[in-house]
Amino acid sequence: MSYTDAQLWVIILALGVGTFLIRFSFLGVLGNRELPPWLLRHLRYTAVGILPAMVTPLVLWPEATGGTLDPVRMAAAAVGLGVGLWTKNAIWAIVAGMGSFWALGALLG
Repeated sequence: MSYTDAQLWVIILALGVGTFLIRFSFLGVLGNRELPPWLLRHLRYTAVGILPAMVTPLVLWPEATGGTLDPVRMAAAAVGLGVGLWTKNAIWAIVAGMGSFWALGALLG
C-alpha cells in the first residue's frame, strides 16, 4: 500500500500527538506529585522487565542468522545474565553481554 505525501504527514503527526499524550498522561499529570511507595517500588523493575523483552528475540531468533540459534549470541546472553545476577546491576550486565558478544564474535567469527 502506498501513501501520498499528505497522508504520510498526517500519520506522522497523529503518531507524534499520540506519543505526546501518552507521555503527558503520566509525566504531566503526576510530575509534581509525590508518588506512593508501592508505585515507586514497582517502577524500579521497569528496566528489568523491558530489557529481557528487547533482547530475547535477538538471541533466540536473530535475523542475522536467518532465525537459527547462534552459539555466540547464546553464550553472550548467558554471560550477561550471569553478570546481572551476580552484580544486581543492569548496566554491568549489558556491558558484559555486549563485550562477550563482540569478543566471541571476533574469536569464533
